[in-house]
Amino acid sequence: MLFGGRSGEHEISCASAAAVLANLDRRRYETVAVRIGRDGVWACVSAVPDLPTVGAALRWQQNGFPPTGDLTPVSSIFNAMRELTRCDVVFPVLHGPYGEDGTLQAMLGGLGIPFVGNGVTSSALSMDKDYTKKIAASVGVAVTDGVVLRPGRYEVTAADRERLGLPVFVKPAREGSSIGVSRVDDWAELPDAVDLACKSDGKVLVEAAVIGREIDIGVLERPGGDLEVSPPLEILTSSEHNFFDYRAKYSDADTVLDVPATLDAAITEALAQDALLLFRALDCSGLLRVDFFVRADGRTVLNEVNTFPGFSSASQYPRMWQAAGLGYRDLLDVLVDTARARPIHPSRRA
Repeated sequence: MLFGGRSGEHEISCASAAAVLANLDRRRYETVAVRIGRDGVWACVSAVPDLPTVGAALRWQQNGFPPTGDLTPVSSIFNAMRELTRCDVVFPVLHGPYGEDGTLQAMLGGLGIPFVGNGVTSSALSMDKDYTKKIAASVGVAVTDGVVLRPGRYEVTAADRERLGLPVFVKPAREGSSIGVSRVDDWAELPDAVDLACKSDGKVLVEAAVIGREIDIGVLERPGGDLEVSPPLEILTSSEHNFFDYRAKYSDADTVLDVPATLDAAITEALAQDALLLFRALDCSGLLRVDFFVRADGRTVLNEVNTFPGFSSASQYPRMWQAAGLGYRDLLDVLVDTARARPIHPSRRA
C-alpha cells in the first residue's frame, strides 16, 4: 500500500490509509506499506503488523517506519520499488497531484505492477477539471459554465463576466479537497482568489455558481468487468460555510452526509446513468466518485469527478457503498480482486 504523498492532501491520504490498514482482512493479505513524505522521500515497511483500529493505524504511521536518513527521493523510490515488485497488487491510497494524476500510475504500469484503481489516462484526464468537463460535455453530460485562465492571462473579460454573472467559484484546475477554492461575490475579489488558486496550480478555472443540492454517486467495477452504481449521497453543510470547503469536509461536525439521499426516482436514475457514462468516457477502472449539482427544477450538472476519493470510514465513497449493503472490508476485497483480474503489462506475464 502507498500513502502520504507530496500534495496538499497528504494528511487526508494518511487518514484514508489508516482506515484501509485497519480494515484489510489479515487472514487474506500480507501487507507492505510505503509512506511517501511531503519531501518526496519514500519509506518502506515490508511486514505491517495487525492494526485492529484506525487509531492504532494512525499511531503506527507515526512510529512504525524506519528513518529515511540521507535518502533522496530517487534512491528511496528504487528501494521501495524492489519491495513493491514482489507484491501481487499495489493499493495506491493517494489523493491529488503526484498520486491521483497519473504520475504514479505510469510508474507502476511501466514496471508491470498491478494496482488498484484507475490507469494513467483516466487519472490524468479526471484530475484536470477542464479536460473532465470537455469530455463530459462531448457525451452529453451538462457541466458548469466557466472560463479557463492560464499563466500570462489571468483576466476574465467583460463579456465573460456578463455571461457568468456572480457569484463565481475560482479553483485550481488540478487539485482536490477544495484546496485553493474561493467563492467570489464581487469581481474586485477575483485577483486574490486567482492568487490563492495559483498556489496549487497555474491553470485556474472560474465557474458560474450553480444553485442546487450537492449529490454524489459512486461507481464500482467488479472483477468480471460489471459496473455498479451506489445510492446517491447528499452533502448538507452548516450555515457557517457558503460551499463544501476543506473545513466543512474534514473538521465541521455539523456537516451531514445523507445517504441514501431523498431524490425523485427519475433524478436518481439520471444521475446513475450519467455516472456510468462518465466512467466509460473517461476510460476509468476500479472506482470513481462523481459529484453533481441538482437544481430545483431537477436538472443535473456535473461538478467534478474523483478517481480515488477520500477513503476514511466516514468518507462519502465508503458510506455510499455501506448504504448499498457492501461493508468497508468487502469493498476493499472487490477493489483488490478487480485489480488482480485486470490484464497486466506483458513484461509481467513471463
